[in-house]
Amino acid sequence: MSRFFGTPAGVKVGQFFIDRRELHEAFVHRPTQAGISGTKLEGSDSIVISGGYVDDEDHGDYIIYTGHGGKDPNSKRQIADQSRDASGNAGLITSHAQALPVRVVRGKHKGSPFAPPAGYIYSGLYLVTQWWMELGRDGFQIIRFRLERIDEQVPLEPQSLNVPDPEFATTIVSRRIRDSQLAREVKKLYDYQCQVCEHAVPTSNNVFYAEGAHVRPLGRPHLGHDALSNILCLCPNHHSQFDLGGLVLTDAMEAIETRTMTPVASLSFRKRHVVETSNASYHRALWLGARGVSSDLRLLQPSA
Repeated sequence: MSRFFGTPAGVKVGQFFIDRRELHEAFVHRPTQAGISGTKLEGSDSIVISGGYVDDEDHGDYIIYTGHGGKDPNSKRQIADQSRDASGNAGLITSHAQALPVRVVRGKHKGSPFAPPAGYIYSGLYLVTQWWMELGRDGFQIIRFRLERIDEQVPLEPQSLNVPDPEFATTIVSRRIRDSQLAREVKKLYDYQCQVCEHAVPTSNNVFYAEGAHVRPLGRPHLGHDALSNILCLCPNHHSQFDLGGLVLTDAMEAIETRTMTPVASLSFRKRHVVETSNASYHRALWLGARGVSSDLRLLQPSA
């Protein structure tokens, strides 16, 4: 049976399930043990958040979710780094790139006011809007996913405990194009020419198009600033590549393709516009882990 993305027929948001077997039979979450359902090729169709990882954060309408792998089954402590190639993690990365909806199921645990008192509850559809790597509380590299609840669904209960994140505007796309006043200023400064390829995208009404790309992402937990020192003018292709981790910057503002770890361009800058190196370093670390802290291309190369 092919993987299904969306809410199964006959299932309602807020519906309770006694156990994983009921979730399986209702096609809400098919694995009876794994917390992530999905593969790299197809994407992930559902997850369960039940307090299994200490780094998880449940804010209701948005979740900071920890990928799987590297955990001691007895102590539940992280004892090894997680891998982006592990099936469930790779599936969520694919869901991010392709804007596939993910069913979120909450299981009983003390870490969330939205968790049920027993069993499991179906909380509706979310989108993976960001993913990155960071050092977890137990000292190992973990993969983190930000999931945001799609609008126009039955509200979560208790509604009063939903934590808003005003810095992160919600749209149903696989990435965010935040067109603030500062982003518009940067685009005009560069005449809508991409700082990587120096190409401006022409449109039918004789104007050009570009996108303002934030280097350090906005919103929790990254808390990047909507500031000129954190914005680039990029074409849609390079913006997508940058947001999806296919492109990072050295402190010298050289664009590096992460697939081959080779330089592709030295960014052009105009007038007094500069990007803070701390923002470039933060972005590198999201995609390259501990290696990303360095700006030396030789050190960024993976070890043989």
